Amino acid sequence: MQRIKTFKTLTRVAAAASFLAVQATIGIGTVYWAVAATLRMEGTAAIVLAVIFAGPSAYLLMVVSRMAYEAETDPANQ
Repeated sequence: MQRIKTFKTLTRVAAAASFLAVQATIGIGTVYWAVAATLRMEGTAAIVLAVIFAGPSAYLLMVVSRMAYEAETDPANQ
């Protein structure tokens, strides 16, 4: 079966991916803030922690976007 790729489904993909990405970013940012505040990190240490969080965060956003695309373009969901 072929995926349905119309303007309507791609708009839904963008909306779902945006919503989930914002939720994931808020969650990751909260965890980062909690860790940095608990360990009283400032300056270079906080930047290093942000870099450590950046890799998994980018991966999570990519997975969320792919899941939204697969869910919204699946013919069974139409």
